[in-house]
Amino acid sequence: MDTWRKSSYSGPGDGNECVEIATTPTRVGIRDSKDRALGSLSFPVEAFACFLEAVRVHDRP
Repeated sequence: MDTWRKSSYSGPGDGNECVEIATTPTRVGIRDSKDRALGSLSFPVEAFACFLEAVRVHDRP
């Protein structure tokens, strides 16, 4: 995974530290922007989509 990007929620008011994400057609990679040397995790696109949906459902009032 070559192209990493930070969340749009990551900014100066948040300490500019967040999770970074990189995608390919079949995988999604995530890593800690504060310490990239720790490595990254990679998930199949479908599994990551299920994770995001679960977070969204949990975050609803």
